[in-house]
Amino acid sequence: MTEAVPTDPRAEAGRGRVALWLDPDDLRWLARHCCCPDDAEEEAADRCARLRFRAGAALHKNGLSG
Repeated sequence: MTEAVPTDPRAEAGRGRVALWLDPDDLRWLARHCCCPDDAEEEAADRCARLRFRAGAALHKNGLSG
C-alpha cells in the first residue's frame, strides 16, 4: 500500500479548491451512488462521475477502499 501524501493546502487553494473532510462511510456511499436521471445532461453526468471518482480515489489513497 502506498502511504498517503499530505495535500499542499496552498497549491489546492491556487486551483480554487477547498478542503472537505468526510467520514469513510460517506465517501463509500458517494463513490458508488449516482442520482443522475437517465436523460441527464452530459455536464451533470460528468460532474457526478468526477465526484464519484474522487471519492473512490480518496478511499484508495488512504487504504480504505474495498
